[in-house]
Amino acid sequence: MLQQALRVAVLTLISASFALAQSAAPIIERGVAMKTRDGVTLRADIYRPAGDGPFPVLLTRTPYNKSFMAPIGMEGASRGFMMVLQDTRGRYASEGEWYPFKHEIDDGYDTVEWAAALSHSNGKVGMFSGSYVGATQMLAAIAHPPHLAGICPIVTASNYHENWTYQGGAFEQWFNESWTSGLAQDTLNRKIIAASNATVGENALPLTQYPLFNTHLDPGSPNSTQELAPYFLDWLAHPLYDDYWKQWSIEENYQNIQVPGLEVAAWYDIFLGGSLRNYIGLHNRAGNEEARNGQHLMVIIGGHSGNARTVGAVDFGPSAPFNENDTILDFYDYLFLGKQNEFANGKPVKIFVMGANEWRYEDSWPLERAKETRYLLHSSGNANSSSGSGLLYTGPMEFRSESPDSFTYDPANPAPTVGGPLCCDSQHLAPGPRDQREVEARSDVLVYSTPPLEQDLEVTGPVTLDLFAKSSAVDTDFTGKLVDVWPDGKAINLTEGILRARFRESPSKANLIEPGKVYEYKIDLWATSNVFLKGHRIRLEVSSSNFPRFDRNLNTGKSAAASSAFVKATNTILHDAQHPSALILPVIPQ
Repeated sequence: MLQQALRVAVLTLISASFALAQSAAPIIERGVAMKTRDGVTLRADIYRPAGDGPFPVLLTRTPYNKSFMAPIGMEGASRGFMMVLQDTRGRYASEGEWYPFKHEIDDGYDTVEWAAALSHSNGKVGMFSGSYVGATQMLAAIAHPPHLAGICPIVTASNYHENWTYQGGAFEQWFNESWTSGLAQDTLNRKIIAASNATVGENALPLTQYPLFNTHLDPGSPNSTQELAPYFLDWLAHPLYDDYWKQWSIEENYQNIQVPGLEVAAWYDIFLGGSLRNYIGLHNRAGNEEARNGQHLMVIIGGHSGNARTVGAVDFGPSAPFNENDTILDFYDYLFLGKQNEFANGKPVKIFVMGANEWRYEDSWPLERAKETRYLLHSSGNANSSSGSGLLYTGPMEFRSESPDSFTYDPANPAPTVGGPLCCDSQHLAPGPRDQREVEARSDVLVYSTPPLEQDLEVTGPVTLDLFAKSSAVDTDFTGKLVDVWPDGKAINLTEGILRARFRESPSKANLIEPGKVYEYKIDLWATSNVFLKGHRIRLEVSSSNFPRFDRNLNTGKSAAASSAFVKATNTILHDAQHPSALILPVIPQ
């Protein structure tokens, strides 16, 4: 009895001590310096639980100011993790030159090993967070630092040419320009601080001529781009998938990633395609069995378009919101601390199904039970606008001798971007699901729709547009957009894509087209998970522009990066028996 009482007392004391450590305020160290292999000082804020540890380390490396990540630093420390929040090279408190992707492999490796050796660390490091911070994880992981034990990349790309800077050969103009402008603000501030010297203007008369800043830079001038964001010009100079991009390719290095991970993708997110590729690539090709079997995928709603209940113009219900901090910490509770939470349920995939507005666990992605279904394009030759005769159907092809649909694509008057996967200036161009009726009223947008559905129909998985088309120009674009048409007429976009004709064969080579010749274009519309409810219609939009999300094709074979001359193009979509243009959807059997 005495031994049992002593055992209970000891366990009670241990539990009380642990509870006290968890409830005590985290210990915070700010601006902790580390040296990279080439001598550059990077700085981090460290949040750790009270007590001696040792503790597993969760590391994030961000270009967006580590101070903004204080909430997860506090929360993670309260849950037993040592949180290390670092500014990447050339950003905020860290020294060096900022150039996207360039230093993340070496700096990531060095930081992981430095963090593993910190006092109170147990030597096990996991990385986390999203967007470019996801890139810092993936690039560090391909160097496989010995103490990296997990990654959690959220809404990030798999290739910094395709599905980051370009898509289907088209330049992601809105994202590239808005993101670069945001990044350049800190670069400009650093240059101004470095050049500030009040003595330079002390002799100025009259005093109204005193110069505030000792810099020649004019931030509003195009000439400032070379000094503040030379990488933007480099992106434009490399439209092909060449060695400039291959040096940072994640897709070509999945075999070098040897840790388990949680990939978070999002419907309406600008990096949806790459996030899904990362999961598939790592699940199939990661460097060891533990890593391959240790991949998890969560597909949320929104991402860069917003993680609230309402995204864009659609209310997705009370279960839709995504708590990023809780998800990250729950994943590492499971991976590092062995807690039996939702990540231990044996189902590696969790997706949000729109329309039904519910979460669902799956065994795989894409879903094995999905049935690839071809929705053939049909019209009487005038599918122009939603008032035209365009139809989608899955019936027989015997009568398919019909007239093609043509429209004029004018780069001076491109079809506008309305919602969709956008970043990073929602104030001036709102992202997410939006009513497309204004776009569909244009004569340069072809519209094909099913009749109202007689029962619910779920589409979950990759979406492709197989298009047979010709153009009067030597180069042009073809765009596709999957739309859910509600009974009240609202036309809500789901997912979309683009293909630049000269890159139809490969992103690594450009071949102009022969005017008037029919080519087959397979346009990747990425993926979706949506239940088209009874009474709704499935719709496809086809056009040649989606501006300013993508840069305008000038129809001349020359790039908008270096030319301003353009011509109109007459573009034609064929859908007869010899040219069975179709929208290919993954339909889930009832």
